[in-house]
Amino acid sequence: MSNQKLELTWIGKDQRPRLEPRILLEDPAHSYHAKQRVTDKDIFDNRLIKGDNLLALKALEAEFAGRVKCVFIDPPYNTGSAFTHYDDGLEHSIWLGLMRDRLEIIRRLLSDDGSLWITIDDNEAHYLKVLCDEVFGRSNFVANCFWQKVYSERMDARGFSVSHDHLLVYRVKDAFKPKQLFREQNSAQFGYFDEKAQKYYRRRSLRKEGSESLRQDRPSMWYEIEAPDGSIVLPIKPDGTEGRWRWKKDNISANADQLEFVNKDGRWEIYVKQHIEVDASRPPATFWPNEEVGHNHEAKLEVRAFNSANVFDTPKPERLLKRVLEIATNPGDLVLDSFAGSGTTGAVAHKMGRRWIMVELGEHCHTHIVPRMQKVIDGQDPGGVTQTTGWQGGGGFRYYELAPTLLSTDRWGNLVINPEYDAAMLTAAMCKLEGFTYAPSELLWWQQGRSSESDFIYVTTQTLGPEQLEALSHEVGADPHDPRSLLVCCGAYRGVTATQAAERWSNLTLKKIPKMVKDRCEWGHDDYSLNVANLPMAQKKVDAPPAQDDLFGAAAGERT
Repeated sequence: MSNQKLELTWIGKDQRPRLEPRILLEDPAHSYHAKQRVTDKDIFDNRLIKGDNLLALKALEAEFAGRVKCVFIDPPYNTGSAFTHYDDGLEHSIWLGLMRDRLEIIRRLLSDDGSLWITIDDNEAHYLKVLCDEVFGRSNFVANCFWQKVYSERMDARGFSVSHDHLLVYRVKDAFKPKQLFREQNSAQFGYFDEKAQKYYRRRSLRKEGSESLRQDRPSMWYEIEAPDGSIVLPIKPDGTEGRWRWKKDNISANADQLEFVNKDGRWEIYVKQHIEVDASRPPATFWPNEEVGHNHEAKLEVRAFNSANVFDTPKPERLLKRVLEIATNPGDLVLDSFAGSGTTGAVAHKMGRRWIMVELGEHCHTHIVPRMQKVIDGQDPGGVTQTTGWQGGGGFRYYELAPTLLSTDRWGNLVINPEYDAAMLTAAMCKLEGFTYAPSELLWWQQGRSSESDFIYVTTQTLGPEQLEALSHEVGADPHDPRSLLVCCGAYRGVTATQAAERWSNLTLKKIPKMVKDRCEWGHDDYSLNVANLPMAQKKVDAPPAQDDLFGAAAGERT
């Protein structure tokens, strides 16, 4: 048998975007924090990012690579509604390419013990499974869970009435261990109280019931037990049939405190006490019934509670997200949703004490997510999982937008530094492009960022001459016991060649901007979403579809 690796192929698979790693700009007017601390565990450093989600993932990569514990995404299902005028092969290929680009960054963001959860329907589930096998490795497939998203069949369905969505689960490494779920027990059944054990319990007959419950089935389980009044009790059924006990005879004396003798009309019945288990748990199953995790109608009611004028078609219920986070995270872990929609993931993560990052391109940020999270933070959201999590409000989030492109085109067609960038923005952008952490020193003017304890960066649009370069080299110093180096990004330098500069100032590396970065990225590309209006037309020209067909942009909000 051949060991050749099998891969999913599609039109344009080899085409990959050269993404610009944008910086993020906070807009304090949309950031929101509770007026006071509710508990010592309040979390304030959550992030809501408005912008294209592929660019946003790239923007997060440098800071958060290997730090995200759980990614939940509810991407567009690619049902064809946005591709009325396009060949199905082109549609499918574009969807796969856009998903691949996002999955690759998501994998780098996840921690070694992190996991990815993707909701999808049958239309693309199996292709997405193979794609995820390729990106994450087939051995890192964890489960394909089935969420029962409706509570009744659609009587107008043609053929089968679809009752489920898929929930694909992948890990980065085998360090991911799904957590056990709390097994809810019906407390009404535990109506007896054990004074000695100080626990509630329910009774279960010591006499075997059901199949193989006769004496001849297990002769060794037929024996006498002495009752409190000294009489003998045998496992005889109410109809007089000879039955048998559940326990072996040796277990009776060893577990006498678990037995309860009850005299009913002169006849002794023996029961086993089954105490309620506070920490009862079970492994997560792959079938998630709507009784446990909610359904589509429940989700719509939750969304309507904070925006009744614009309710999404297919939001996800809070109980579904709670189940995911119970299995995949612990309090304080970081959760990411790059298709935020109405903000369900952030709302549930916040109530469960998890840190979160959400990304949304459309106006859903302002019309749905911000007001929803404000209610959660103020403790004014009584719905969803508020009661089961004991949520009372607190914490906050910071609102960011993607910075504009770093390089723009002047009137002669040349790439130049975008005039919207001030000095701080330019420095932060160059730090991200060159792999430095933006961290301006309060003491040393030339230390604007660092990549190590001894490697720094200085950014300026000025033209530097030998005098300025000599002063810079002197500031950096040439101590052999404490060697330091400085990357100097400047508009230009004069009076020396690059070779002469390297020989004269060994602790400096000179580069010109924007020349040093102009060929690295697709500058000025702000939209990597599946906006049909931006796609090449098939055969004949048609009117552009309405804005809600922007699958990887605004309409992604119609998912989560």
